[in-house]
Amino acid sequence: MELSQLPLVLLLISNIHSGHTEDPPKPTLTVEPQSSVFTGDSVTLRCDIDAEGVTSWRYNWFKEGSTSVSTELQELTFRPVSESESGKYSCYGSEEGGSRRSHHSDEVTLTVSERPKAKVSIKTDQHVFRGDSVTLRCDIDAEGVTSWRYNWYKGGSFIDTTELQELTFRSVSESESGKYSCYGSEKGGSRRSHYSDEVTLTVSDPRAVLSVSPQQWLTEGDPVTLICEVNGSSTGWTFSWFTQTKVSSDVSDRYEPLSDSSRGSGGKYTVSSATVNHTGVYVCEAEREKTAYKTLYSNKQPLWVTGVSPRVSLIISPSRSQHFTSDSLSLSCEDQSNSDGWTVRRYTDFWGLEDCSSLWGSQTGSTCKISSTSTLDTGVYWCQSESGEKSHPVNITVHFGVILESPVHPVTEGDTLTLRCLNKFTNTSILRADFYKDESLIQSQTTEMIISTVSKSHEGFYYCKHPERGESLKSWISVRASRSDGLKQAVIIGVTAGLTVIFLIIVFFVLLWCYKNNKGVRSESPSVVGQQQNIRQTSEQNQSEDTLLSGTAHVYDTVDVTNNKDRSTVVLL
Repeated sequence: MELSQLPLVLLLISNIHSGHTEDPPKPTLTVEPQSSVFTGDSVTLRCDIDAEGVTSWRYNWFKEGSTSVSTELQELTFRPVSESESGKYSCYGSEEGGSRRSHHSDEVTLTVSERPKAKVSIKTDQHVFRGDSVTLRCDIDAEGVTSWRYNWYKGGSFIDTTELQELTFRSVSESESGKYSCYGSEKGGSRRSHYSDEVTLTVSDPRAVLSVSPQQWLTEGDPVTLICEVNGSSTGWTFSWFTQTKVSSDVSDRYEPLSDSSRGSGGKYTVSSATVNHTGVYVCEAEREKTAYKTLYSNKQPLWVTGVSPRVSLIISPSRSQHFTSDSLSLSCEDQSNSDGWTVRRYTDFWGLEDCSSLWGSQTGSTCKISSTSTLDTGVYWCQSESGEKSHPVNITVHFGVILESPVHPVTEGDTLTLRCLNKFTNTSILRADFYKDESLIQSQTTEMIISTVSKSHEGFYYCKHPERGESLKSWISVRASRSDGLKQAVIIGVTAGLTVIFLIIVFFVLLWCYKNNKGVRSESPSVVGQQQNIRQTSEQNQSEDTLLSGTAHVYDTVDVTNNKDRSTVVLL
């Protein structure tokens, strides 16, 4: 080629390149980690543009078709993302320092929804017993998530992750007690739920607890209910009832089942009318079939019933219910006829049920003596025969310091009640003090409190309080009906019963007379003439018989021919 033609060739080549128009590239828009996320997550949109010869792009971001951001960064990140970031996104690139531009990318939808909160529930009960089966369930309500992995925590520490929604303990033990929570993580995705609130699972050893309603001190005839529960629940349990029998110094407590324990179904044993012989110490136990578990005996629940007129009385010397420590105390069983075979028994919180013995007293006949009292002698004392008959119980307290001088036995309505506050270590044993009943101040700064006419409303717990020496223990003062009231009631009952019997006798004879009268009417003939003949025959027969039976009432059926009506005539011979 000649050198003169070279400029022409270069010009043609230049024209070819300048006339070529290259198609703009199309960006690819991606979302990491995924296009559907929860609030609080981190999400990144990336705009990729594949174009030769362009070394630097400026990225223009669009949401719902409107320009939102123009940046040199290839990624648009929301950390953390909120629901307001939901929408359709696209991007395009413009060459930095040049004129080239890319196409717009396809739109990508970013969905941001509220992060769900997991919820833990216990399918059985939050309070269960050792050996029970317990299931915890983790529920997560979230749209768009089809599969979760469940992460379990106890006390804030991770314990398990599983695809199962439920965590089950087949035979739970006390070690499983604690606070449980969970959260969900999306299978095959990045979404996670909030942690659930903690729920507390309590696993305990079944324990029977016995209580009494309305109170453990009763008057003969009062209703009372013993209530047996297992850790606060009576559902699913069968209960048995026992009373503590006689014990000796070398034998542990023994219990005898109650013969009428059927009254104790449903965890309640009810006595509609208590007697003195219901005085005693009771326990219960519970059994559960589904776990074949039987509890130990419950706590001991004493029941004290004061008799109206007991056969035997417990005589205490000194005659008061409260005593000083280191004093001597004599307790005797006095029967109306013979006190042989009676012994003193007691129940204390420390020693339980005991007969008078050398461990705490000395028994001589029906008298028990304590040579030197201590606070451990505080308890309930009563007399009991070999056959199990009991006197009414007496509550005796032993205290160091101030005591209340109050009667040992119930006070009769209408009598006078006198209370004093005593102290062993003062010149005069009687103190000027305040007197209280059931926590309410009754009298203040007096040497004795006197109630001239006692009524049932005065029954309650009494104690005294001295500003310097302290206060006494509480003593229960029981009030029983007067004998005159009882006699009046007996007379009223007797008169009422007598009048009822007389009334029933009168009614019986009236009904008998009506029966005989109706029977005679039904036997009559419809013929008036025949009736008259029968009457005459009957009259003649009766006259002959009446000579033998004098003083007998006879009934004659006659007919009033004029009015054609039957009549009945009573004749007393």
